[in-house]
This record gives sequence, C-alpha cells and structure tokens, in this order.
Amino acid sequence: MKMMRRMSRLFFARLVALAFTGALVTSCGGKPPPRLQPGIEQSSGSGQAEEDGQSVRVAAIPPTAPPPITGESAIVVDVVSGRVLYAKNADAPRAVASTQKIITALCILDAGDIDKPVTIQPIDEACEPTRLDVKPGDAYPRRELLKVLMVKSANDIARALARDVGGSIEGFAALMNRKAASLGMRNSNFINPNGLPMPGQYSTARDMAIAARAAYRSPLIRSFTATKAFEFQFNDGHTRLIENTNKLLKTVPYCDGLKTGTTNAAGRCLVASGSLNGRSVIVVVLKSTTPHIWTDSSKLLAWALERPASGL
Repeated sequence: MKMMRRMSRLFFARLVALAFTGALVTSCGGKPPPRLQPGIEQSSGSGQAEEDGQSVRVAAIPPTAPPPITGESAIVVDVVSGRVLYAKNADAPRAVASTQKIITALCILDAGDIDKPVTIQPIDEACEPTRLDVKPGDAYPRRELLKVLMVKSANDIARALARDVGGSIEGFAALMNRKAASLGMRNSNFINPNGLPMPGQYSTARDMAIAARAAYRSPLIRSFTATKAFEFQFNDGHTRLIENTNKLLKTVPYCDGLKTGTTNAAGRCLVASGSLNGRSVIVVVLKSTTPHIWTDSSKLLAWALERPASGL
C-alpha cells in the first residue's frame, strides 16, 4: 500500500513538471527556452550564472571610456587607417594658433628645393611675439628655417618662408588653402602662415588632424617636430639653443611630435603624435588652458596607445 502511494506521488510530480515545461514552450513560441552557453558573452546580466555546475559569463566588459578633458575641441585619430577613436566638438570652427604652421610646413615642402637660401627682409620682422630675430640681409637654407619653425614656432621665420615661397603673405595663404582643400580639410580658412589672430581665419580639430597625418608621413617634418632642442647658428657665428615648445616630448616617452599653438583667441592648443607597440595616433586638443593642455593631451595619448589593441 505504501508502495502504491509513493508511486502515485511520483506520477503526480512528473505530470506537474511536464505541464510546467509545456507552458514554457508555449510562451516561447513553441520553442524551448534559450539556454546560456558556457564561454559566450551576453549583453545583459552581471557576474556569473551557474548552469549544470559550470560557470557562464553573462556580462561583457565595456571598453575603457576616454578620459575627461578641459579642451573645448579634441580628436584622436589612428595614423595609419585614419579611424577616429575619439572626438569632442571636432568640427567646431575656431582659431588654432600656431598649430596651423603644420600646413605652412607642408607648403614649404611642396615648393621643393629645400636647401635654397632664403634672404631675410625687413618685412619679415613685422610680427610678435615669438621670433628668432634674424637680421635683414642674412640668408639661411629653407631646411634650417623650417626646423626653427617647427621646433620654436618663430613667427618671423614663418613670414620669411611664406614670402619666399608664395611671393607674399597673401600669395602663400592661397597656397595654404589649396593644400588644405587637397587634403580634404573642409572647414578651414588660412590668412597668414603663423596663426596669429585674424578675422576669418579658422580651422577645426578634425581638419588639423588631417593636416597632422599628412605631416607625419614626411620623414623631414617628423624629425623636426621630434627634436627636443638644437643649436642654431646665425650668420655672424653666434649660436642660440632652440628648445621645442612641446613639453610632452620630455614627459611622455612615446610622444614623438608635433606642434603647439597659443593665442588669446585660440587658447592653448596642441597637435601631438605618439607611437607605442606598433600603433601611432594623432591627438588634437584646441582651446584648452595653460595647465590642462599637457594633461589633456597626455591622457588622450595614454588612452589611445596603452589600452589593448582589441580596444581600437
């Protein structure tokens, strides 16, 4: 009798289980409910779930978020592919100060004859504040002047090179704009070669990244922008130590260029390049502040280069 009662209970429990399973199948459109598979990352849930005694991952680890920065416009671009890894107001037109000397340098290279002597004229000195103070009548190879331009950002040198190549500042500005258009810089307009403020002169973080990628492909420009310091010899024989305005070259081991810029209108600007573990990126930060331009740029370089390659 006890045996019959036990069998009845087991039979009833089996009927209840079958009915519950049928309800699940019906609610799933006639298909069995989905089962988590070991080793498959799911889009929802957290921690680990247990199934048949095995641990199952149910939550993917999100990629590292970019760091917060003070700069009002910024962009991070992979040098090789051109892929944008991060952008903040990247298409907002604004003054970019001396970072536009990257375009100046590209136009100087386009002119060819990089060792042609450039004779300094009095009109070249009509600028402030950063100058090399070369004397009218002195002559220097374009190569040496271009190196000073990219390392020290001397505005008188920018004017001398522009006049020599373009015939005048206005003529050279036309060359700059044609060069920018040929590179695909769609939101830029340049009026002078040095980036000093002028109405109607502007660019964007995205456009400056395009220019920087083009400059990065030039071994000569890359070598100049990576130079931490060098001795410049004047015609009269005296020398002057020319130190790079890009402080990241001395503080971030994998920073290898490119160009600084500062005016009241533009704020603190930096186009920085960096390479690590076979990857190279361009970081552009515009309209930052004196203490933050370096931390903004170094944080973005670290975020782009130090995370795993799969994160790119």
